[in-house]
Amino acid sequence: MGLIHIDLFTTLDGVAQAPGGPDEDADNGFAFGGWQAPLIDEVVGRQIDSGMEGMDALLLGRRTYDIFASYWPHADGPIARLFNGLPKYVASRQTPALGWAGSTLLGRDVAAAVRELRGRHENIHVIGSLDFVQTLFAERLFDRLTLWVYPILLGGGKKVFANGVVPTNLKLIEPVVASPKGAVLQRYALADGTPGVGDMSAGDQQG
Repeated sequence: MGLIHIDLFTTLDGVAQAPGGPDEDADNGFAFGGWQAPLIDEVVGRQIDSGMEGMDALLLGRRTYDIFASYWPHADGPIARLFNGLPKYVASRQTPALGWAGSTLLGRDVAAAVRELRGRHENIHVIGSLDFVQTLFAERLFDRLTLWVYPILLGGGKKVFANGVVPTNLKLIEPVVASPKGAVLQRYALADGTPGVGDMSAGDQQG
């Protein structure tokens, strides 16, 4: 069964809106589009490249799809060639025209459609797509969660865990790495069960 990877760039306070540029997503008057650009360095670049190894499909929300479809078909380089050659699956409540080659609209039962994709592909990556990601969190429909956490606070903006999530255990699957400009890569796998609880005061009393 294939793996579903969620890949997100986020600030320390969880804002993941429009990291790439000022025109990416200005919803609700967001004034910090492109916040990631001053903090990119060679370490992050290498991490992003290595994270794409084995990727054989893209799974995107409608807004992120539109952003990608307006840029990558006209770009050059390894990422452009990869994205342009991959199957693209799009989650949308509407029936948009999908002009980017290799694009397919998921059916109305998005959860069932995503589960079916696991039988077709080995490594399906969800990039950005914050609204759609909330559905994946709620349905526990992901296997890997990769966060690049940047050392800034923005306050307002669309957030990674905007609507809360189903209580879920995660397992850190590789050492946390910090880049020279302070971006921290955290890569997790979905784990079984729900978070446990305990009583920290019991240990104090025994000591």
